[in-house]
Amino acid sequence: MSDEVQPGYVRVRLDLSYDGTEFSGWAKQARGRRTVQGEIEDALRTVTRSKDVTYELTVAGRTDAGVHARGQVAHVDLPEGLWEEHREKLLKRLAGRLPKDVRVWRLTEAPAGFNARFAALWRRYIYRVGDRPGGVDPLLRNHVLWHDWELDVAVMDAAAKSLVGEHDFAAYAKRREGATTIREILDFGVRRRADGVVEIEVRADAFCHNQVRSMVGALLFVGDGHRGVEWPRKVLDARVRDSAVHVVRPHGLTLEEVAYPADGQLAERQLQARRVRGAVHGVSRPGPLPESA
Repeated sequence: MSDEVQPGYVRVRLDLSYDGTEFSGWAKQARGRRTVQGEIEDALRTVTRSKDVTYELTVAGRTDAGVHARGQVAHVDLPEGLWEEHREKLLKRLAGRLPKDVRVWRLTEAPAGFNARFAALWRRYIYRVGDRPGGVDPLLRNHVLWHDWELDVAVMDAAAKSLVGEHDFAAYAKRREGATTIREILDFGVRRRADGVVEIEVRADAFCHNQVRSMVGALLFVGDGHRGVEWPRKVLDARVRDSAVHVVRPHGLTLEEVAYPADGQLAERQLQARRVRGAVHGVSRPGPLPESA
């Protein structure tokens, strides 16, 4: 499957961030719900005076309602003439038109083979938790979950490390018809900041729907002593949903970074992500695709 830019168009990369508190997720939805994609596409249409034409964004990783992003990446294909006319002032004009809870920081002409979704090597998320008896700092309340049990970070970190590698994460995922639940976690760790906030950081090629928030839910049960350090791996190996694994609230989760290969390797990377990979348990599966985490 190719992803050639149509003749007469230019692919533009957008680096952006947003506070997901007041958004119904990234992707456009019916019934007028407010979304990040909808806000940016509306602003782009306005500042380029494109009237009824919508230039659709493709994003590195869709985020759910309430989830934040510090290092999100998207692309859009614009007519060459429109890009040349607006490129010098487009960033500043978007800043004047977009609401304050979403910012586009950089607009660049993408190299050949770039696709924000399929060319990505990995995505890195951090989930933040506070376990102080008095609750979370009010200034952090929209970005940090309060857990009302003291957490043992060392035990949580050990449990997280047991999930690193390529596995079937069906036990931690919301199943979608026709989609694989096999993913590769590259790094997974837990630390406590100087201010007491616990950060659960995970990096993977891609994530299943609700995977990160489900894994965080399991780690919290380990950290507060309700389950042993071996329990998250046992749940993983069972490959079925465990009723004790809760999908934690979205507001503690932030997409921090998306990484891409060198320009000369972009085309091969996206083809690799698209093509059918080897058989697993006798069933052929496509390469992992980014979903809301």
